[in-house]
Amino acid sequence: MSLQALKNINRNAPTDAEQPKGFPAMLDQFKGEIARALPKHINPDRMARIALTAFRMTPKLGECDPRSVFAAVIQSSQMGLEVGLMGEAHLVPFGNQCQLIPGYTGLMKLARQSGLVQDIYAHEVRVNDNFTLKLGMERSLEHEPLTTLGGFPAADDERGDVAGFYAVAVFKDGSRTFVAMGRKEIEKIRDNSRGYQSAKRYKKESVWDSDFTAMGLKTAIRRLCKFLPKSPELASALALDAAAEQGKAQNLNLTDVIEGNYAPIIDDETGEITDAKNDSGKQAKPSVDQVEVVGVSGKKVKSDGATPISTETTVGTPSATLQSIYDQMASAKTMDALDEIYVRAEGGLEGAELEALMREYRKCKSTVESLI
Repeated sequence: MSLQALKNINRNAPTDAEQPKGFPAMLDQFKGEIARALPKHINPDRMARIALTAFRMTPKLGECDPRSVFAAVIQSSQMGLEVGLMGEAHLVPFGNQCQLIPGYTGLMKLARQSGLVQDIYAHEVRVNDNFTLKLGMERSLEHEPLTTLGGFPAADDERGDVAGFYAVAVFKDGSRTFVAMGRKEIEKIRDNSRGYQSAKRYKKESVWDSDFTAMGLKTAIRRLCKFLPKSPELASALALDAAAEQGKAQNLNLTDVIEGNYAPIIDDETGEITDAKNDSGKQAKPSVDQVEVVGVSGKKVKSDGATPISTETTVGTPSATLQSIYDQMASAKTMDALDEIYVRAEGGLEGAELEALMREYRKCKSTVESLI
């Protein structure tokens, strides 16, 4: 998107005094700019129709800043997810801002698109099913749902209450990994969710109440994703979801989203957003241009990994390791090649380096897409 188009959106978007115009008018007014901001495989007219339908299904979104709704729609489209009835992503009011919440089908879609995951799925286990879990040197998971005539799965009420959930990922080489979570563990995560706590406090129904099974499946998928290679899109989706669960603002800044620079980072160990903005609107930690960038995983080590050596660089300058990855991505001629380079590199990076890698990936992605 051109800088002038970006200025047009920020300057001409409806103000609070013009709120009746709101998001629908903004969507129509900047249809051309939207098309230029989207990946080439996304149809802007279809995206606009889906976004408008999702907007109208949630009247409270009309009270949100139209820019935040617009930013959420653009971010969703750039990740390749459709908002609304398909369940890939949802537009949810959060004060006067719109949040983008990925669904479990959206997380599975992004995991498959990483290039190394062949399949990913999740199921609930009910008390009358046969379920066997073995851990240790030889892990295995077997699930036989209760069946009825002809061997077909029985109805949910016949299978009984939900006992737990599991999620499985199948890699391109045929290997598998999985996670299994009992109902009590899922309910503990639910009870710690800020959104659920807020709903209970104000005696409102939450999505945990209306669709416990779907939320349990999503929780299992989200846990599984910690152990999978993550594309920038999947990493962003997980961070957006974590911010919503923690009751934090996602800070979907329209400028960053349109320029492809929105890259939240989630700490896999704590589940915390490491670069979410605080209430004053300032960054909670320095950006990559404000910190020293060091070697892989932030550790200063020799090539044999034995004794530390200095790999510090000047402020804003990538380390030699990171620059080498940049050069490889710049030489990629196809999206498959670019994705493979990124996915193999991201597992060894964290913090500012991972954020920098995600930004460089987006730049290279735009270049490769222009060649296709």
